Amino acid sequence: MPSEHQNSLLNEAALYLEDTKQAAKFKAFQEKYRDDPAGFVLDCLNFPSGGGPKPYQLEILEQLPKKKRISIRGPHGLGKTATAAWIVLWAVLTSEDVKTPTTASAWRQLTKYLWPEIHKWAARLNWKKIGREPFDRGRELLALSLKRSPTCEAFAVASKATSAELIEGAHARRIVYVFDEAKAIPDEIWDAAEGSFAGAGKDTKAEAFEISISTPGEPKGRFYQIQSRAPGYQDRWVRKVSKEEAIAAGQMSQEWAEARALQWGTNSPVYLNRVEGEFAQASKDSLIPLAWVEAAVARWQEWCDSGAYLESSKQILGVDVARYGGDLTVVAERYGDLITRLIKWGHADTMESAGRVKSLLKGRASIDVIGVGAGVVDRLREQGCDIEAVNFSEATRRTDKSGEIQMFNVRAAAWWGLRERLEPPSDVMLPPDDDLIGDLTAPKFKYTSGGKLKIEEKEEIRSRLGRSPDAGDAVALAFWTSDTGQRFEDFLLEEQENREERRKAFLGL
Repeated sequence: MPSEHQNSLLNEAALYLEDTKQAAKFKAFQEKYRDDPAGFVLDCLNFPSGGGPKPYQLEILEQLPKKKRISIRGPHGLGKTATAAWIVLWAVLTSEDVKTPTTASAWRQLTKYLWPEIHKWAARLNWKKIGREPFDRGRELLALSLKRSPTCEAFAVASKATSAELIEGAHARRIVYVFDEAKAIPDEIWDAAEGSFAGAGKDTKAEAFEISISTPGEPKGRFYQIQSRAPGYQDRWVRKVSKEEAIAAGQMSQEWAEARALQWGTNSPVYLNRVEGEFAQASKDSLIPLAWVEAAVARWQEWCDSGAYLESSKQILGVDVARYGGDLTVVAERYGDLITRLIKWGHADTMESAGRVKSLLKGRASIDVIGVGAGVVDRLREQGCDIEAVNFSEATRRTDKSGEIQMFNVRAAAWWGLRERLEPPSDVMLPPDDDLIGDLTAPKFKYTSGGKLKIEEKEEIRSRLGRSPDAGDAVALAFWTSDTGQRFEDFLLEEQENREERRKAFLGL
């Protein structure tokens, strides 16, 4: 009978043999899939029943090891973030000396979308086929980084798109850059990655890969240059995934696409970007660029994620009261630069709408007084509420911020004032409401024969879009009143009087 010491040696030998077999199996896995991300995804991920990569996703995965630098654009919903997550897992698992920096145009894209997606697919890996134990979630797979083991130089990490030094400082035998939602990543971040490609090629031992993937935006910036094959960027493999491909793959609903065509209009930048996957720039007579609105929405989302308290600034409600059966009454709640939320309802009479506004009101309300809005204003004033009645058709003394351009009416002043607030650099935060995004990017402007700036009327927008821009008007109303709750016309008069007093003092009058 073997002694206790002999049994211990036998157990150690068995464990060593098992570890050796496991190591050999994992090495065989690496050799098989090191240059085959498509095979890795097909063989080593457990997809839900009936699931699997879409044809265009497989094409993207197949092209990465061949072309090294690839760039993909397409509409919402085609599975961009999943594709990026698969590439991160493939890179970290199949090489011993690899670094995979991941970055995006917004930090939130990494923290809320890409890295949670990496965690999701890591839980679906077929570890028996891979030949090792699942990632240790305390040492290897962390919230925003993945390091395969303490002794291995294979890892991925999230990097802010404002931290070029983190991108530039990545060095390894194999580098795989992942640029997620790449349309607004600054040029200096792209340039920082070039150092890795300088030392990579067939005549060196180093390899460098790059995938940029995004919905398109305005036709500018590095991602646009790559996608349009501008001089100097022809070494990328470029792919556009169409709306039709996304629908055929079951990634986009035909019903959703048709609804967004009605909501935004097929010629609007927001529709072309998000549904057609096309770069689009607002026309010269468009009032507010989509990129400004999207930036304000991103700031709102970051504010929500931060859990910050509301500032002590006064609450101001912008209220656009429904005038027609299909229209909505919309209330925009504002504190300083922040629109906290939009509240909407339809099919309500004057008394009911007044009651709902009163229940929301803690400060001042700016209400569109034209039409049925007059009844809401009267009722709230009867109840002692602080109300500013705003008549968009009235004349105004307000100009643009330069003081040179006169406004045709209050509507022009309110909307142009909102445009000036949104123009970068801006602190305005807007909720991610599809109607609001469409409303803010819809209006056009022109100059009258007298040289005054005029915004197209609500009825003109209705005839073009097939709906009324109620949410946009509510936000414009919310920003019409000054931050202290003072009537803007009174504020202008006060400023004018102050300037006159200063002029007299200067002249010694």
